[in-house]
Amino acid sequence: MSATRIHPGDSAEAGSAVAVPVRWKFPFACLAATAVSAFFAVTAKGRTAIDLNPSGGNRIAVVDARAQIVCAVLAALSAAGCAHAFVRAIRRSRIGALPAGTVGASLVLGLLVWYGGDATGRVTLTATLAGGIVFAVPIVYGSLAGVVSERVGVVNIAIEGQILMGAFAGVLVASATGSVWAGLATAPLAGAFLGVLLAAFAVRYNVDQIIVGVVLNVLALGLTSFFLDTTMKGGSGLNSSGVHLRNTAIPLLSDIPVVGPALFDQTLLVYAMYALVAALTVYLFRSRWGLRLRACGEHPKAAATVGIDVRRTRFANTVLSGAIAGLGGAYLTIGANVGQSFGENMSAGKGYIALAAMILGKWHPLGAVGAALLFGLSDAVATLLKSLDPSAAAAAYFSMLPYVITVFAVAGFVGRSRPPAAENQPY
Repeated sequence: MSATRIHPGDSAEAGSAVAVPVRWKFPFACLAATAVSAFFAVTAKGRTAIDLNPSGGNRIAVVDARAQIVCAVLAALSAAGCAHAFVRAIRRSRIGALPAGTVGASLVLGLLVWYGGDATGRVTLTATLAGGIVFAVPIVYGSLAGVVSERVGVVNIAIEGQILMGAFAGVLVASATGSVWAGLATAPLAGAFLGVLLAAFAVRYNVDQIIVGVVLNVLALGLTSFFLDTTMKGGSGLNSSGVHLRNTAIPLLSDIPVVGPALFDQTLLVYAMYALVAALTVYLFRSRWGLRLRACGEHPKAAATVGIDVRRTRFANTVLSGAIAGLGGAYLTIGANVGQSFGENMSAGKGYIALAAMILGKWHPLGAVGAALLFGLSDAVATLLKSLDPSAAAAAYFSMLPYVITVFAVAGFVGRSRPPAAENQPY
C-alpha cells in the first residue's frame, strides 16, 4: 500500500521525478502489535511480580501489581510508538528504531505479564535479558561471519557447519590439554578449515556457492558425529564440561540496574564479540580493506580494473568468515559461564538463524547484531514462558517461537533488503 505526493502546479514530468512512496508496512505491523498488547490489557488476570534486578550492588525492589494495570500501561506505550510510526510514514520520513523498540518491548513484556499473571513464578527481566545474550552470542558471531563473506561476494551457507566444528574442536582440545585457551585458539581454526574448503570450491573452481555450503554442513555433521561416537565416547575425558570460561564482571558497569548484570557480567568471549562488532563496523566502511572487500562484492570487474586481486580477496575473507563462525561455536561448549559437553548436531540451526539475522540486518554488522539479539531474546522469552507453564504442550509451542520469528523476518516482515550485487556470482 503506497501513495505519492505531487505538489500543485508541478508538471507531470516534474511530479513523477519527485514522487516519494508512503511505506505503510511497518506502521500497520506496529498497529497489529499494539492490538495484541491491548488484548493482553483487557484479558489479563491476577497479579504479577516483576523482578528488575535480582543481583548486583543496586538492588531494586520487586514490582508487585495487578497484571491488568501493567498490561494497560504497556499497551499505552505501544500505542504511542505506533502513532509515532504513522506520523513519520505520512511525512515520508525515516521511521527509525524508537517506535520498533517501544512497540516490540511492550509486546514482549506484556506477553510475559499476561501469561505469568496467574503463575507462581516471577517475571525476571534481568535474567531473561541475560539469557537472551547467552542464546544470541553464537548467532551474533555467525551473522558477522555472514556479513564478511557476503559483502565480498561469497554466500556462506556453511556457517552452520562452521559453528558446529568450532564447538567440537574447542571442547576436544580444551579437554585434552586442560586449557580453555587452547580450545579457544583451535575453534576458529576448525571453522577456518571449512572456510578454506568453501573458498577452494566456490572461488577457485567456481562451484555453486550454495550447493558447496550445504555439502559442507553435511560434512561437518558427519565428522563431528563420527568422532563423538568413537574418539570422545565413554571415559575418554575428551568431552569434558569442566573446562570453560568464567564470568568476569566489569566494575561499575555491571552494577547498572537491569542491563548491567546482563551485558557486563559475562565471559571474555562475549566481550570479544562487542569488540568484533565495533571493529567490523569501522573497518568495513572506514578502511582500505573494507573498501576493497565491498568492491569485490558489488562490482568485481571494476575492482579488478583498479588492481584488486578479486579471487585472493574473496578467498581470504571467506576463510576469515569461517574463523569468526568457529569462534562463535566455541561459546556453545567452552565459552559460556556454564560449560557443556559436545552433543550431536549441537548447533541446532543457529547458523541458518544467523543468516536470517544478517539479511534482517541488511548486511551491516550493527543491524545483524540487533537482529541476532532479537532471536536470542525470543529464545530466552520462550524459556521463561516454559518455566511458567511446564506442561509438554506449552513447551512445544513456546519452543517454536524463535523459528516463527525467523520465518517472518526472512519473508520480509520489516522491509526489503538488497544484497551485494555480485553475491553468488563467480569471477
